[in-house]
Amino acid sequence: MTASPKTLIAIDEIPGLVGTTVGTSSWRTVTQAMIDGFADATDDHQWIHVDPERAARETPYGGTIAHGFLTLSLLSTLAYEALPDLDGDVRMGVNYGFDEVRFHAAVRAGARLRAIFGLADADIRPSGRILFTYDVTLEIENSTKPAMTAKWLTLM
Repeated sequence: MTASPKTLIAIDEIPGLVGTTVGTSSWRTVTQAMIDGFADATDDHQWIHVDPERAARETPYGGTIAHGFLTLSLLSTLAYEALPDLDGDVRMGVNYGFDEVRFHAAVRAGARLRAIFGLADADIRPSGRILFTYDVTLEIENSTKPAMTAKWLTLM
């Protein structure tokens, strides 16, 4: 499956999309350089993330793994790529938070991930704001378990 093409949807189309998959990102490789950069940015240099030799020797993963919060943070760019744009005067979108995040499988350095976004709900408010609730699955290529699932809320 390839990434969903970037589409433009009208606000009146949104209710009909609830309960459907509205976007699938392309595959993205999680590199050791990304993991090291995240470790530097967050000051989380635990050896399972940044010491490939020790991680290969002492973990069941065969090498280093990405931080859970790194995989979570990738949702921003994957959503930008995969989710349709809204037609009309949209000034901005903001992250409203998560109702649930679960990390199901470790993401090894070199693994490829993609995100699948299901529109669970869309609350179109009289103010013109729309609260979107997405069921997100972050898949690991060639894995039966996802890296992560989340219920993500965004406000447009």
